[in-house]
Amino acid sequence: MADSLQDSSLGGLIRRYVSASALLISATVLALVFANLPATRNFYAWLWEQPVSLSIGSFNVFSHGGHPMSLLDFINDYLMFFFFLSVGLEIKREVLCGELSSRQKALLPIIGACGGMLLPVVVFFCVCLGHPMMERGCAIPMATDIAFSLGVLSIFSKRVPAGLKIFLAALAVADDLGGIIVIAIFYSQGLAWQYLIGAAAVVAILLYGNFKGVRLKAFYMALGMVLWYMVLNSGIHATIAGVVLAFCIPANLVKGTRYYAQRIRSLVNRYPEIEVTEADKNKPVVIDKAELQILRRIESASDYLISPLQDIEDQLTLPINYAVIPLFAFANAGVDFTDLSFMSLFHGVALGVFLGLLIGKFTGVLSFSWLSIKLGWCQMPEGANWRSFASVCMLCGIGFTVSMFIAALSYPVHLGQEAADMLNEAKLGILCGTIASAIVGSLMLNYTLPKQVAK
Repeated sequence: MADSLQDSSLGGLIRRYVSASALLISATVLALVFANLPATRNFYAWLWEQPVSLSIGSFNVFSHGGHPMSLLDFINDYLMFFFFLSVGLEIKREVLCGELSSRQKALLPIIGACGGMLLPVVVFFCVCLGHPMMERGCAIPMATDIAFSLGVLSIFSKRVPAGLKIFLAALAVADDLGGIIVIAIFYSQGLAWQYLIGAAAVVAILLYGNFKGVRLKAFYMALGMVLWYMVLNSGIHATIAGVVLAFCIPANLVKGTRYYAQRIRSLVNRYPEIEVTEADKNKPVVIDKAELQILRRIESASDYLISPLQDIEDQLTLPINYAVIPLFAFANAGVDFTDLSFMSLFHGVALGVFLGLLIGKFTGVLSFSWLSIKLGWCQMPEGANWRSFASVCMLCGIGFTVSMFIAALSYPVHLGQEAADMLNEAKLGILCGTIASAIVGSLMLNYTLPKQVAK
């Protein structure tokens, strides 16, 4: 029964990411079209430079260093704050009660993720060694895109053992955590201590509210916006505020889930039974005050039954998957091929990213996992063998969202035309590396997985 429930939950997770990845692909294709058609190329570039403001008197909420954000900055620094909030909530949930909640569950995907982050950096660094500007992007091929990778895995449906699906999902979560740490450490600029002190004060208030049993979502989200502004202007990348906020949001209930579930059952039992005939089922009914009071208590208990962490994560799922990430892809995936040729993929940044994703991710995840299993630290995922496990490791080279994000941080436009050209090359490497990893991984899975599954 437990295995059935786990498989059902995993199936829901994968179905959610399948539709999200389809929308992500559509947004990417649209970005490439807009960035390269002569009729839309200039408009596409002009659009993201437009200023965004939300002013209260002379104070502009969407400002950085006294200057208003561009539309591209608004997407990458503000909307992506909610993406990283969602990632942070997912990581916290997995650590507390999910696939990263115990040593036995977490060790293999975490070790695999470490290899999958280290080897791509080494591959990129070897390709771009000796060029300081190129070397800025060595972290680009570190990330695995959970939506794309699970979307590809879903093609094979029940042929894929549940253990492999869990491994890939958990590895992608651990991978995201690694990417967050890299962004926090290596992509921070000159620090403004007054804003850092302000951010620390906000975090202290959030933690105190958590400790005192505050479970009001508005409390955490309102202070989260203040935290975002403080971090934005502190010199640390603003999206880190999303992760910090996630770890301040409570995952438990004041009186526990069982208390509120039992309260709901008790209140439902007190509500009078009503016999409804076919003729009366659409007629309006006036509820007396006693019944209304019971219904309101049930509603109140239901609100408390779901922890703030789970509730906010659930509410963020649709806007993140179907608005924020596709918009991010449309704004950032537009590779202008005007000054690029097919040969651009065979040198410099594009080659480093391409090989980092296709070779580095596969080699890193597989070798570190193999070593940990051979040393007896971990066990092979249930239902898998080395051939099918290697096939899933190849899917780890599907990088997109976080890779694109790190690319934009590595080669910001204010560094000049050379950085802009390298950003374009990095995007080309990400797209080609992702497509190649998806194709090779799919072919490997089709060959290694059983052709039929026993009913």
